[in-house]
Amino acid sequence: MRDARIDLVLARIEKDSALIEEVIRNVDNEIRSICFNSIFVLGELGEKSGEKAVIKISEYLDDDDWSIRREAARSLGKIGKMAGSSISQLTKCCYDDEDSIRLAVVSSLGKIGSATNESLNTLKMALKDKDEQVRIEAAKALGLIGSEAYEIIPDLMKSMSDPSWAVRTSSARAMSGIGKGTIKAIPTLLNALDDKDWRVRYHIVNTLSEMGEESIPHLLKALNHENRVIRKEAVDALGELGIKTPEIIDNLVLMLKDSKEEVRGKAASSLRSLGTEAVPALIRAMKIANTKMKNVIISSIGGIGVGAKEAIPDLLSLLDDGKTSVRVEAARNLGSIGIDSEETLLGLEKTLNDPKKIVRREAALSLGKIGPIAEKAVPSLIKALEDKNPDVRWRASEALGKIRVNTPEVITALEGLIHDKCDYVCESADFAIDNITEDV
Repeated sequence: MRDARIDLVLARIEKDSALIEEVIRNVDNEIRSICFNSIFVLGELGEKSGEKAVIKISEYLDDDDWSIRREAARSLGKIGKMAGSSISQLTKCCYDDEDSIRLAVVSSLGKIGSATNESLNTLKMALKDKDEQVRIEAAKALGLIGSEAYEIIPDLMKSMSDPSWAVRTSSARAMSGIGKGTIKAIPTLLNALDDKDWRVRYHIVNTLSEMGEESIPHLLKALNHENRVIRKEAVDALGELGIKTPEIIDNLVLMLKDSKEEVRGKAASSLRSLGTEAVPALIRAMKIANTKMKNVIISSIGGIGVGAKEAIPDLLSLLDDGKTSVRVEAARNLGSIGIDSEETLLGLEKTLNDPKKIVRREAALSLGKIGPIAEKAVPSLIKALEDKNPDVRWRASEALGKIRVNTPEVITALEGLIHDKCDYVCESADFAIDNITEDV
């Protein structure tokens, strides 16, 4: 073993497992290189080494030679679960002054994968180790242990504020891996939703989402939490789940009335992510909302796209709303929803005459988005090219470029803007002409 090539020794053992006993005996050899190599070989053999090897290697965790101690710790990790009996002795090495030994210990505890109190407490301590690599490996080890390490989640969340990006990343991954594996972690995760670090909150939401339906009752309960941040993050998690039950939708709609604007906004966003099924509830909420919230809901409906066609009549009625901001949002989002809708076309054409330039601008823009049916609006858009406001002229020319009706009337009207006093109008008109005529 002193000078033998390790690969040859392993090859011999592969043919004759009885040689393992000889390797175990060689661990006690007075020649340090033979001792070291024997421990290394037993580690390379993994579980094949057997319980007797684990016992023998463990005896060298307090050897005077630091390299022997380190190799003993490493080899126990390579042996894996079978080395569970060595945990007590391994954890004592986590106080070693040599960084590489502490690193080997935490790595091996993860590979052994047993959630004993000694193992978890050692890894918890290692999350605060002075050496960055030890902290990284401690987080990874907890992730390998998995769901049984759920009590350490609060410590992992603290590690997500570590100065080291690598430690923060490993801690986040470990937290997600542990949390999604057990419902026992849900209360701990929910209590941490108000963490000051957005990265912690982000990973908690992801973890709760990955846990699926089991987290729903807890998240619904959290919607009534006195802490606004917890309410907001619970709303976010429900949206991320993507489960479209009436119970979830109705509860998210209730959050549109929350006392905090950030919670209301997140509720609208989560409802949007649930898609078509949430549209009826959003329409009902929109009808009774104040102006600011109404605009948020309109935007959410528009974000659903063509799946929200049910909302077209209600949005069209808002084109006559007394509030300019509401008309703007309605005109803007009809372009996303009203594809090939005759009634949308007529409503947007009419809105090209709105007294407010910003509303006219959005109407022109949306006409360019509603598909082939927009060809019928070409005369109205040509007229809009003469609007006093440059933004309206800009969006009208852009819409004509998207509709691509190649007639002398359209080309002549656009050519009339090439020397417009506003550069961006000139550029838009020129681009529209190129777009219309490129296949000619």
